[in-house]
Amino acid sequence: MIIEDLGDNLDFHQTWTLQEERVAQRREGTIPDTLYLLEHAPVYTIGRTRDQSSLLNPKALPHPVIEINRGGQATYHGPGQLVGYAILDLEHYGKDLHAHLRNLEEVLIRTLADYRVSAQRRDGLTGVWIENRKIASLGVGVRRWVTLHGFGINVQKNSLSGFQSITPCGLDGVTMTSLESEIDQTVEMAEFKQKLKTHFLQLFSR
Repeated sequence: MIIEDLGDNLDFHQTWTLQEERVAQRREGTIPDTLYLLEHAPVYTIGRTRDQSSLLNPKALPHPVIEINRGGQATYHGPGQLVGYAILDLEHYGKDLHAHLRNLEEVLIRTLADYRVSAQRRDGLTGVWIENRKIASLGVGVRRWVTLHGFGINVQKNSLSGFQSITPCGLDGVTMTSLESEIDQTVEMAEFKQKLKTHFLQLFSR
């Protein structure tokens, strides 16, 4: 397993191309399972769907919109949100995509617990929640049992502003939150990444 920190302010197209390349290499067995951690430059993404009502007013959005090869409605990525792209061969993890999603959620739940924040899942809704507030979104793809995409978790308060122009994940009335908002103190992204890496390796060690 390799966990690589790509840094911040990354262009979405650049990382999407990287994922596609790495998925092909993982299928060929030329690279090991890999997790990329990064922060994106501000961007909205949406799945390939005719219903784009979650974008609210598309002509007035403050950041670019990119249609990508995942399911689901609109979400936002930007500074202060940690994104994790997992390129994993599920042949080694039971060939179960639903279990993969639950494991990604569990990594985030355990990391938040390190900050004494009690997070949980909600029935029928992929993601991680603190009471009725959503702190993390997940969306994955799979190619011949090799995964791509992953999660976005709002760590710092500045990650929240972009959500005001959309209906996040198409869920009416949802309130987005961040770790800093919940504990009312500054969280260093480097520290959060280290805690997350520990839990990821624990859950995804073969």
